[in-house]
Amino acid sequence: MRHLGPGILLAGAAIGGSHLVASTQAGAHYGWSLLGILILINLFKYPFFRYGQRYTAATGETLLEGYRRLGTTYLVIFFLMNVITGLINIAGVAMLSGSLATNFGFGHLGIPTISFVLLLACALIIIIGGFNILLRVGRVVVAVLALSTLVAMVISVYNGPVAEAGFVGDSPWTDASFGFVIMFMGWMPAPIEGSVWPSVWMKSRERLQKKVSSMRETMIDFHAGYYTTVLMALVFMVLGRMVMYGTGVQFSSEGPVFARQLVDLYSESIGAWASPLIMIGAFTAMLSTTLTLVDAYPRVLSTSLTLMSERLMPHLRWMHRAWVVISVVISTVIINYFANQLGDMLSLAMILSFLTAPLFALLNYRVMLLGNVPEQYKPRVWEKLLSVSGIVFLIGFGLVFIYWRFF
Repeated sequence: MRHLGPGILLAGAAIGGSHLVASTQAGAHYGWSLLGILILINLFKYPFFRYGQRYTAATGETLLEGYRRLGTTYLVIFFLMNVITGLINIAGVAMLSGSLATNFGFGHLGIPTISFVLLLACALIIIIGGFNILLRVGRVVVAVLALSTLVAMVISVYNGPVAEAGFVGDSPWTDASFGFVIMFMGWMPAPIEGSVWPSVWMKSRERLQKKVSSMRETMIDFHAGYYTTVLMALVFMVLGRMVMYGTGVQFSSEGPVFARQLVDLYSESIGAWASPLIMIGAFTAMLSTTLTLVDAYPRVLSTSLTLMSERLMPHLRWMHRAWVVISVVISTVIINYFANQLGDMLSLAMILSFLTAPLFALLNYRVMLLGNVPEQYKPRVWEKLLSVSGIVFLIGFGLVFIYWRFF
């Protein structure tokens, strides 16, 4: 427990839209058909997330400083792409959090208002409490989320699937379903640019605790977080397969309707008594994601600016707070625009994350080959093979998606 920190925060960020929405819908619509893709995408993204914390433990630099070593142009590209994806992702998860909050009787306030209140609360926690409170809250939230969801899964497996024996659902390998497959992979287990977050959080924890983590401590933290995200992705897929597959329900793109559908389907299968458990688990998943993203994107954006112009370094703390405020304001505007289009909003965010994944994967791999990385920490043969395979996989699926979408 003493070593857990940035890796667990990454888990809190990851176990949100990709798990609650994408994994659940994958199991609900396609049964076990996408289980192989779930395992593959987590396997192929594994080395690039691992490099994020490994590079910092090996060199004492954040991954962003590694990008600058490759060339300032890469840092500028990272910054610009994260301004776009960051604001859309924050808006998407906050909107889903607001939608799930309607299950607690706040529906009369409207999704934009609830989402803004949640964003404001997250911003205040981060600005007033700083990294220390983020770390403490993150550990508790992930624990509550994991426990409530695992209990729900065990009950659903005990009760058995709702689908009739011999039921065969739709195939995901059709022209109409391909967009969902890409969306599913985009946020699974998280966008690859998220590998930078633990790297920056590590430096924040070092400043707070005045202690540098060893490579062993860092890898314990990373694997605890990453394995948790993979496990929870499987759990949500099992839940979708057990309680929704074969019901024929089509999820609404309107937030409040989707949130109610989600809880009702679980409750019908598991029992009405489980409704509060499902509501808490689902809402906790999205609130943890919203909290960590409201900190993560502003933190990497402000750090990127200080690396592009070192005279800004003394103002890093205030720049981080300014980006938190900017993110809340712009995300609220985006949510108001997409108020009744939750599905479209999340689809856009996930697809953008997938299409940008090959670039960030390649940058992370190249950073680990730099001369400032001690030889014993550079990628071994199996890591190189897995990294190259992952990059090829991401590029290949990305090109197929572009052809499918535009041609």
